[in-house]
Amino acid sequence: MKTGEAVYEVELGFLPAVHAIPDPDHPGFLRAGSRAAAPYGDDRVEFHRCEATDGRLDDHDEDLLRSGFATVSLSSLDDLRSTFARIRDAGEITDADASAVRVGLEGAVLRCTNGLTLKVRALAGEGLFMRKAGPNRMRVVASRPDGMNEHGGAISVHIDQDVFGTPLRQLMDGRAPELFRHDSPGARNAEATLMLVNLWIPLQQITQPLVLGNGRNIDREHHQLRYGLPTDSFLDRDDDQAINDIWALLHDEAQRWYFRSEMDHRSAYVFNTLSTPHGAGVLPGEDAAERCCTVLAAAETALEHDDHAEFAAVLSGAQLLPVPTSSTPALRQAVERMRALIQEATSDPRALSGIAGQDWVARSRAARNAVVRMSLELRLVVSINSPDHTTKVRRATCRVSR
Repeated sequence: MKTGEAVYEVELGFLPAVHAIPDPDHPGFLRAGSRAAAPYGDDRVEFHRCEATDGRLDDHDEDLLRSGFATVSLSSLDDLRSTFARIRDAGEITDADASAVRVGLEGAVLRCTNGLTLKVRALAGEGLFMRKAGPNRMRVVASRPDGMNEHGGAISVHIDQDVFGTPLRQLMDGRAPELFRHDSPGARNAEATLMLVNLWIPLQQITQPLVLGNGRNIDREHHQLRYGLPTDSFLDRDDDQAINDIWALLHDEAQRWYFRSEMDHRSAYVFNTLSTPHGAGVLPGEDAAERCCTVLAAAETALEHDDHAEFAAVLSGAQLLPVPTSSTPALRQAVERMRALIQEATSDPRALSGIAGQDWVARSRAARNAVVRMSLELRLVVSINSPDHTTKVRRATCRVSR
């Protein structure tokens, strides 16, 4: 471990090897079988504890062109930051918010932590979502997405797009592999000045952080598998593009994982849509956070119904889990805040009536809300250190943004 690093055992979901089959359309490679679960499904997933480096102390792994991901600062985009804060406080994104985000990013210059400069050439017409996930994968969204909202975190690691598949094949007449940088099983393009990237903006992420795989340690031929993802529940596409060609991933000890535990809407991740494995991780201590949330929510309900007997019973019967010392500092502080609220109520439950009770409920809700991961994501075409708007760039960005 390098000086300044913090490494945690983060739980990630992967495709079980039993669901990997030979790819009949690409001899010598693999694909996910028909029984494989989608990245956002919670069944038929194999969970592994993976060592992941926390970049809050050291960003040495960040290199968009080599590792496949980097952090970019949004501090200069004042209007966008106020929009992000409004979305976070509301807990949802509106059409007006989405329009403001798109306008704010059009033509923007994004500077990566390692000095690489990206120019936004186009924003994809689809794929702007808000995601929410509770600690320890506790569900905090509806059973089905509602437009841009009610999207949960990714249960299993995946790569968002196959450069050779749908819909890029149709949108770009099969030219995507030559126009975009990518690293795929059996093929790569390390020369193109265009990248299709995801911009992932954390509104808050004390729990369920986005965890990214270092592309230099991925055995793509043996562990990266084609997967056909139905999109009818969250995207409005023509029939020939209804199945989105993405990638699933098998677990391997040689893989290297990375996240940032202290990150908000003043910065964002940018990662290669075509090549970078990613998913929501469960941090040590999220089970303690989930338990605190459950106790507090039940206590709030009892207090709001003036059921002080139930309120006292909920608190006296609370079985709280210890917070492991291996938790991130931000998560430990969040759990301690919730435990303090429980202790406050337990010490004198009858004192929490009237205005005092309302105040306690407001503080309890705020503490629970703080451990819900909320994030925005959208897809961009960027040019890499390329200020000239060439004919190739114009033609490619026009097609992909339709």
